Amino acid sequence: MRQRRRATARRAPAHRAREFEAFVAGAAGRLLHAATLLTAEPPARNPRAQELLTAALAATYTRWDRLRGEDPYDIARQELTERFARAAWRFPRARDGLLSALTPRERLVLVLCLYEGIGEERTAALLGLPVERVRALGTRAVRAMRARARRRDGGAATDGR
Repeated sequence: MRQRRRATARRAPAHRAREFEAFVAGAAGRLLHAATLLTAEPPARNPRAQELLTAALAATYTRWDRLRGEDPYDIARQELTERFARAAWRFPRARDGLLSALTPRERLVLVLCLYEGIGEERTAALLGLPVERVRALGTRAVRAMRARARRRDGGAATDGR
C-alpha cells in the first residue's frame, strides 16, 4: 500500500508539470505580446517584456497546485499586470514600441481593455482605480494613439468625429 502511494506521489508532480508546460505552450505567445505592449518595447527587442513574463509565469507556477476551477490564463495575466503596475517606473516611455507615446498606466488600461477585452469595471477592480479614472485613461490613450497615427500618416487619419 505504501509503495502504491509513493508511486502516485511521484507521478503527481510530473503530471502537474506537464499541465503547466502545456498551458505555457498555449498562452505564452499572447502573454508575451501583452507584456511587450505594456513595456512599449519593439517586438524584436523585448528583454523587459520577457523578464516580466518569466516572473509572472513563475508566480503562476507557484500557485498551480492551488488553482481550483480558476482560469490559469486569468491568473497569469493578473500576475503580469500587477508586476507591471508595481514596477512601472522601470518601464519609461520607449521610442520604438507601438505604445511608446503612452504613460505606463495608459498602456496598462489600453492593453487590458482593448487587447485583452476586459471591461472597464473589471479593469478598475484589477487596478484598484475608480471606473471613471479607467475610462479617462482609456480615452486619453486612444486619443494619443490617433494623434500619433495622424502624425505618422501625414494627417490622413481622422479621429472619427
